Amino acid sequence: MSAELHPSIVALVALSANIASNHPNQGLCQIDKLKGYGVAREQIDAVIDIARHIRDEAAQKLDARFDEAYAAAMAPAGPAIQPDPFANIAVVEGGACCTPTPSGQTCC
Repeated sequence: MSAELHPSIVALVALSANIASNHPNQGLCQIDKLKGYGVAREQIDAVIDIARHIRDEAAQKLDARFDEAYAAAMAPAGPAIQPDPFANIAVVEGGACCTPTPSGQTCC
């Protein structure tokens, strides 16, 4: 059985994906469709807020990973000591998959 989505949901998803992916069109073509489907401006604003938050959070995480790798690459070489395989135990930091947007919208 195929579950078809209402066109307004498809348009909201397309809008958010375009914004979150930094697509050059930014999903603006979806706005007229959403207005035509009677989607409230507040709902469109919430989708835009969430998409921008996800985009910005992803960019921050990528920048942080780059900064760590860059710092490691630029660090002076240490002494050549045989590493202890039991000393390198991974530690998971943080608990949430994301943080809420500044307006309080949740994206998880």
